[in-house]
Formats: sequence, structure tokens, C-alpha cells
Amino acid sequence: MAGSRLPRQLFLQGVAAVFMFAFASLYTQIPGLYGPEGILPARRTLRPQGKGRWQQLWETPTLLWEAPRLGLDTAQGLELLSLLGALVALGALLLSPLRHPVIYLLLWAAYLSACQVGQVFLYFQWDSLLLETGFLAVLVAPLRPASHRKEAPQGRQAGALPHEDLPFWLVRWLLFRLMFASGVVKLTSRCPAWWGLTALTYHYETQCLPTPAAWFAHHLPVWLHKLSVVATFLIEIAVPPLFFAPIRRLRLAAFYSQVLLQVLIIITGNYNFFNLMTLVLTTALLDDQHLAAEPGHGSRKKTATSWPKALLATLSLLLELAVYGLLAYGTVHYFGLEVDWQQRTIHSRTTFTFHQFSQWLKTLTLPTVWLGVASLVWELLSALWRWTQVRGWLRKLSAVVQLSLVGTATVALFLISLVPYSYVEPGTHGRLWTGAHRLFGAVEHLQLANSYGLFRRMTGLGGRPEVVLEGSYDGHHWTPRLDWQMWFAALGPHTHSPWFTSLVLRLLQGKEPVIRLVQSQVARYPFHKQPPTYVRAQRYKYWFSQPGEQGQWWRRQWVEEFFPSVSLGDPTLETLLRQFGLQEKSPPRTRSANSTLAQALHWTRSQLSPLEAPALLWGLLMAVGAVRFVQALLAPCSLRSSPLAPVSGEKRRPASQKDSGAASEQATAAPNPCSSSSRTTRRKK
Repeated sequence: MAGSRLPRQLFLQGVAAVFMFAFASLYTQIPGLYGPEGILPARRTLRPQGKGRWQQLWETPTLLWEAPRLGLDTAQGLELLSLLGALVALGALLLSPLRHPVIYLLLWAAYLSACQVGQVFLYFQWDSLLLETGFLAVLVAPLRPASHRKEAPQGRQAGALPHEDLPFWLVRWLLFRLMFASGVVKLTSRCPAWWGLTALTYHYETQCLPTPAAWFAHHLPVWLHKLSVVATFLIEIAVPPLFFAPIRRLRLAAFYSQVLLQVLIIITGNYNFFNLMTLVLTTALLDDQHLAAEPGHGSRKKTATSWPKALLATLSLLLELAVYGLLAYGTVHYFGLEVDWQQRTIHSRTTFTFHQFSQWLKTLTLPTVWLGVASLVWELLSALWRWTQVRGWLRKLSAVVQLSLVGTATVALFLISLVPYSYVEPGTHGRLWTGAHRLFGAVEHLQLANSYGLFRRMTGLGGRPEVVLEGSYDGHHWTPRLDWQMWFAALGPHTHSPWFTSLVLRLLQGKEPVIRLVQSQVARYPFHKQPPTYVRAQRYKYWFSQPGEQGQWWRRQWVEEFFPSVSLGDPTLETLLRQFGLQEKSPPRTRSANSTLAQALHWTRSQLSPLEAPALLWGLLMAVGAVRFVQALLAPCSLRSSPLAPVSGEKRRPASQKDSGAASEQATAAPNPCSSSSRTTRRKK
């Protein structure tokens, strides 16, 4: 088994990067969403109930309870958390000493705190996925930097602790739950588009935020769309069990299939950081050997192997080929793949029924749980074996304490995750150990484990529903605005989205923080001089234009009125506000007007507000790229000047104590002038 030191570092860097963009993106939207003049003011969500401080914090786990002690209101506290979260995550991304459990615990706590007051705007699956992954990063992060450990033979560090691979296994288990459930729910939903393999003929134009590439993907041949749906089912349902395969080539094949799917989704649609987070999870399928992290791997000469090893290698190859053959046969059989050589197409159709799939799922779900149990037991036994290799009673005692704590936490999180995972099959959910249900119920509000299911049903089969906001001064001449994305609101009546009524109110009031959500450059907003007297919303259906259709991306058709024409003081508007509890009962208190911290937050906001949110995020990305580029340039310098770097083509020989002491003194007396870090890169050229 190859080590996982480098994949763990990639995972921790990836989690830090996603946290950084999540906090930075949230920060730019706080005034318009959660400020005193925002759509859903955050101060309404935290109201003391007369409970004790710690009980209140446990039932509603958010650090924003402490905002008044700092002289801040809830929205200002959220700004402070977002700024600090983005800066801390940036530090963890760029500096390895900051990839510490305490740092990731702070990031997780900060984002959990934001989600407690985020209401409908932070209730998406990517928010749940980030919280669950962020907590796993707390366990994966090492207590001491890897740069302080010596390198041992077989690519494993001498100071590596026996428990280090255990929490990283939970990342692989999370990836399995995410992908397997996402594939299964597409069929359990009985969506005719998924069962008919026609989902992708609608998906590209009806998804939340299509990219320009989606227009081109939409116009691909129908047979290719159907074949792509078959490939999606293969990657999401059949491939995930290979995450736990004992043959590393199968795990790597599973890795590349998942990466391919996520990259294609990123190219054709914008789902915030969901796909980036999924790519971060796929690092759990990699190892140091594949990433060329093991010294000398790939350059060592082939030597004769004993017949048991040769036999094992042959059996592994045969098993690998059998798996590929089984996947190919199952795909052809269950989806009726037929090649039409004359038309140069591949025909496909589902050859199984919903009842057959339900029976298959009922039969298979519990074995996947036992597959997870078996894989976890193997990891635990491997950790115990590594513990037996620890030398020195003091180190052995320290290692067994850490292994016991981390092992217990790993098993507990696995048990907790079984409850949301079993939602895909009610029968399995009912047969779970009651202790797992109790454990999950006790920590459910912390979002340590969540259920997932992407693209359960294909919406917009008759056209993409879209809401168009319109404003007017006289009630006769209307100016439309389609800058703000309201895809979820368009799927039902406006009463299903109470926040929409608050949005209309803020536009009638001319509140600038909300206007910036609609139009980042306020001067280009058609009602920037005077708020509109009337606001209404119309529902349209949109379709991608046909190739050569006057260079237009979209064509649309009016469907119905989505929100009636209202003005300030309108009885209809007042009734809706009262019905949804959105009326202002009292003006917000300005308790922190003179607070130094509040003034600092206000100054920071004034400095960043001229920047549009995309420019801010792209600037942050470019800054990170520039720093990493400089770090990469400095790395070869530190490698050349390091006295411990191996010479190409030369074997390292054990030095005598005298030579070793002299080398140690020389290294201490002459520090590396090319690097400010004590880390030594050891790489075989």
C-alpha cells in the first residue's frame, strides 16, 4: 500500500481554497442579503430565548451570539467572520504550518456560524458538503508539520504516525456517498427524462447558471446526449464501489472517471464551489506513488520477483480486466447499446423497470454499508500494524493514545454518516443499528454528515422558467431587469419563496445594498436616481436559440404574471409581508456606530465596494496563483542548496557518527540562503 502524505496535503490545500472563495463570495453579498436594509436581515434569526449561554450555543451553534459583546450587530459579526475566514483560509492555502487542526476547526466553526443565519441563501447542498468536508479536514490535518519529520525507506516518513491515514479514509467514504446517492436518486425519483435517457437534451438550457459552452453542448446530437446519460449512470452508480478496491489501478481509473465528470460539469454550468469541492474529495483516491512522491519510484531497476509475487500480480491483472469487462457488459446489457454503422450512431435505452431497480437497490444498499465496514476495518488493522512498528515505549504510548482517539472519532463519524446515506433506500434505513440513529440525532444540527442527491429530477422540460423583474414610474411603461438569477423562485409560485416579497420591498424603497445585487454598477441601474413607483414580475420560458438564429443566445415566450404590480403601502404587499413575518416591527438599533471594530469593518467595506464581486474573486485567485508561482521558483533553489538532497543516480550510504555530526554542524552553521523555510525537498531526479 502506497502512502497518502501528498494526497492529504492536496486535500487540505483544496479545502482551504474552497473555504477562501466561499467566505470571500459571502462577504460581497452580506449587505444586500443580511444587512439591516437587506432582503432577509440576519438580526431576525438570533433572538435570545432566556436560555443559558452554553445551551443557547449548542442548540443554535453560531459564534454570532457573541457579536454584541464586540459592539457589533449580527450582520457586522457575519462580515467579521467572513473576512477572518477568508484570510485564515488564504494562509492555510499558502503556508503549510497553518494547515493545522485548530485552523480547520476555526474555518468550520465560522462557516457553520454563517449557515445558522444564512437562511434560504445558505441552504444548498454545497454548503452542507463544505461543512462536512471541513470537519473531516480537522481530523486529517497533522498536529505537527510534515517538514519536521525525517524520511524513511519505502516512501513513508520516519515520524509518520500510525493513525494518519484513518481520517483520510472518511474522505473517500464521503465521496462514495455523494456520488452513489447522486446516481441512485435520479432513478428513484421516477423522472421520465432520466429513465428515457433524454435528461441532457434539457439539462444544458434549464440548469441554474449555464455557461456559453452549454449552448454548444445543447446542440450536440440526441444519440450522444443519451449516451452521455448512460456514462453518467456508469460513473455515479457502478464506479463508486471501486473507490474501495484493493487494486490501486482500479482506484485510479475511478479517480479519472470522477474528474472527467466534474470537469465537464464545470465547463457547461456554474454550481458555485460544488464541483470544486468534489474534485478535492477525489484526492482520497490517489497515493504518493501515483503522484511521484515516493523517492526513487519509477527509476528503480526491475528485479526478479518470487513466484508468489508474480502470481499475485497476474491474479490482480486478471481481476482488473474482469472488472472492466463486467462494467462494459453491464452497460451494454442494461442500457441496450447498439451500434448503427450506417448512421454512425449508438442507440441506447433502459432495459430494466423501476420495480427491478428498486429490488436491486434494496439488495445492494446494505452490502455497500458492509463494504464500507470492511474497508474501515482494514484501515484500522493497518493502523494497528503500523503502531507495532513504532520503536521506543514512550513513542509507542503516545502513538496508541492518538490512535485510540482518532480511531474512535473515525468509527463514530462513520456510524453517524450511515443514517443520511441510508435515506436512498428506506428498508436499509430502518434496519440500521439504533445507536447510529441516536448518535446522528444528537449531532445532526452540526451538519457532520448529510444526505446528498444531485439533479434528482429534470426541471423545465417545457422550457426554462425565468422570472423577469420590471419597474415603472407610472404603471404603464415598464423597464425589465434580468440580472439577478432567480431560478429556484421561477420553479413555483412566489409564495413558495417569501424572500422574493422582501426583494420587491427593498427595490421599491431603493435600498442600495439590494440594488447592488441586481446591478453592481449602481449608475447603470435604470432607477438609480429615484426608486420605481411600481414593481412587478413576469414569468417567461426560455430556450436556447438555434444555430444561425441572428446570433442570439436565447429566445423566450411570456407565460404568466409571477408577482402582481405593487407599490409602497399597497395592501397586497403589506398582506404578504405580514404573512411571511417580514414587516419591520421596529427600526434597527445602531448599537455599534461608535465601535472601533465596527468602524474598521465599515472602512474595509468602503475600500472593497468599488470592486465588483467577480473582479474581487478573480483578483484573489490571481494573487494566490502568483504566490504559488514564486514558491515554485524558490523550491529548486532550496533543493540544490540542501545538504540532504539526494544526488541523481547516487545511492545514499549511512554516514558514520563523526561524519553525521559534522554534517549536522555544517547545516546549522550555514542556513540555506535561498529559502526562509527549514523544509527540505527530497526528490529523485
